[in-house]
Amino acid sequence: MECICLVWALEKLHYYLDGTVFDVITDCNSVKSLLNMKKPNRHMLRWQIGIQEYRENMIIFNKSGNIHKNSDGLSRWALANTPENPAWVPQEEYHIEGICVTYIGTEFFNQVKESYKMDKNFHKLCQILMKNVNTHQFHPN
Repeated sequence: MECICLVWALEKLHYYLDGTVFDVITDCNSVKSLLNMKKPNRHMLRWQIGIQEYRENMIIFNKSGNIHKNSDGLSRWALANTPENPAWVPQEEYHIEGICVTYIGTEFFNQVKESYKMDKNFHKLCQILMKNVNTHQFHPN
């Protein structure tokens, strides 16, 4: 997981990191070993390719989780927003009353197409529009 996070961060921060020397501090040994794998699987090979252009400028430090506590908070579950949580913020609740999913089949669309062919006003509008498209006479007034 940390390997794909590094690849993602390098892509997002490319403009800031390109051409500069920077440190990657992680508590995961797999990030460092990713660069030195002899026969990676295809996912890891893609990650290696994504990291390759930064390899000369990137210094990876391994810092154990006991020492590296500031980043561990990012990967922990957030506390529920309840009154027991010291950071509790009351929020209005919005209840979803119902969800409606509608599918309109091709038969309906074919009926709509046919009805347009019989509509006199729509037919006139189409003729005017086609005439203006062919003669490039689209003017607002």
